Amino acid sequence: MGATFQRQSGGRLLINVVTGGEQAEQRAYGDFLDKDARYARTGEFLEIVRDLWAGKRVVFEGTHLAVEGASLATPPDPIPLVYFGGSSAAALTVAARHADVYLTWGEPLQQVAEKIRDVQVRARAVGRSVRFGIRLHVITRDRSKDAWAEARRLIANLDTERIAHAQAGLATSESEGQRRMRSLHGGSTSALEVAPNLWAGIGLVRGGAGTALVGSHAEVADRILEYHALGIDEFIMSGYPNLEEAYWFGEGVLPLLARVGSWRHPMDDAKSNDEVGPAAAY
Repeated sequence: MGATFQRQSGGRLLINVVTGGEQAEQRAYGDFLDKDARYARTGEFLEIVRDLWAGKRVVFEGTHLAVEGASLATPPDPIPLVYFGGSSAAALTVAARHADVYLTWGEPLQQVAEKIRDVQVRARAVGRSVRFGIRLHVITRDRSKDAWAEARRLIANLDTERIAHAQAGLATSESEGQRRMRSLHGGSTSALEVAPNLWAGIGLVRGGAGTALVGSHAEVADRILEYHALGIDEFIMSGYPNLEEAYWFGEGVLPLLARVGSWRHPMDDAKSNDEVGPAAAY
């Protein structure tokens, strides 16, 4: 499948590997491994896959997976990049050993910096280097007050009962990343700006990525550059509704990043192999 996608997309396939953070959901699919065992299996899977992509004939016997004489007639060309996220120690170990890009959800700068350092140390220990990306929502407007008004509008109809119900469900998650998201707001609407222009309101009722950059185009661009200074090179962003926010971001923020040499149009990227600042993926 990887080879087919690469041929049809002109080599644009990227693969995000998700281990699974909800035991009830995993069991519904017939998977009864605990969390650490799931990450161990993911590591075995990626070891096999990478050897296959490299054109090797693979013999592998692990705790969870085994193959004998496995090979690919046509490996994907180019080999896809592997994206991987997770905040637990088991996840960071897998990322260090197998990921090309480690993804984190949007947390305050200090917390993101700590994750980056942790993965870097683990990667160096096995002779590897890893790039870093971040997953964020965004609400950007010409004026900061208008962006914050839109953020407040998004959650204006949420009552305490609905928030409590959502948080009770999210509290059962085994995901360390989800626990960290919940800790940013504690289920309360009283202090949702958890760092400059970083808003945790989405996480009140949404699992997974629960933070957004909120502010004027200049403020959002500045926050992106701060994350980039930590080592974040890829930004995966979305909004509500996504198309409209994509226009706000594309017309308001990207020109500011381009002006300081931290973004360029993908068509320009195709003309040059030189690397510049953060790549904004929307």
